[in-house]
Parts: sequence; C-alpha cells; structure tokens
Amino acid sequence: MRLYHKAYVYLTCGTDLLVFDEPDDPYLGLQVPGGTIDPGESFLHGAMREFAEETGLSIDAAFEHFSSQDLPFETIAPVGQFRAPPDRPLKGRHIRRNYHVCLAKKPRDTWEHYEMFPSGGGDPIRCRFSWIDLFSTKAFDEESFFAAFGAPLDALRSRLPRPGKTT
Repeated sequence: MRLYHKAYVYLTCGTDLLVFDEPDDPYLGLQVPGGTIDPGESFLHGAMREFAEETGLSIDAAFEHFSSQDLPFETIAPVGQFRAPPDRPLKGRHIRRNYHVCLAKKPRDTWEHYEMFPSGGGDPIRCRFSWIDLFSTKAFDEESFFAAFGAPLDALRSRLPRPGKTT
C-alpha cells in the first residue's frame, strides 16, 4: 500500500471555516486547503506551502497542530465522502496532520484560485473558496465534506468559543 504524508489547514475567522469545492468536480464535496508533503519537508512547512499554493493567500498567523488522521483509502469503499475523481485516485494510506489557523478578519469572502501543480500531476485544479459556519447544520454533516475532512471538526469546534457565549 502506498503511503502519503499530508498536511491540511483549518482556517477560521470567528466560527467560520474556510472551505473550497471544485466546480469542475462538483460531486466531491467540501475540502480544506492542504495536500501532499514534499520529500524532506516537515508537516508544518508543507501545510504552509500547500495553503499558499491552493488559496493564493499569504497569511501571517500561527499554525497550530490540533489533530491527526490515519486514513487507509485502499480499504474504503468509493462512496459518499470518499468519492475520488477517476483521474486522481486516492489509493493508499494517508497520514494527515491538521493545523488550525485563526484570523481576526477574513481576507476575502469568496474567490477562485487554481492549484497549478497538483501533487498527482495532471491539469490545474480550479478551487472555489467560501466560508461555512462550524455550528451550522451543513458543517455537522460529515457527508458534506470530501475524504473525511469533516471528521476533525468536533476537535476544531472545541477550540472555539460557542456562538452566543462570552469567554
């Protein structure tokens, strides 16, 4: 089984989480920025690099590791949140480190950006970015998210003030 090391960034502003979808592959669902770590690269540096490549944003904020995932895509049926495009197979074991970055102000409300050099090769990937409230019904539905990106959201929510409560 092929082994992939991945790093992802869960960027929040208040209780809103930055997510994206791929308009050219609408069946995939919501994702968060990140991807494959380069040989010799740390998870942290990979998260920072992948975030900038996928979003087109440069942010000056702390990246805090908040969760890890070990996903054996080789044994997961390709249904629901684990659907993969035919030209971008996910077969193998994905070791993920998830980082939380918190901003006081959203850099943009919505935008599109192309990931020019996907780690699996192929054409650039068009990403459409927006925000989702972590306490909304959609955010609690893990099937809204592709490839188990929704699984760490409970851990992420525990790091944030609950809506309507003061700290």
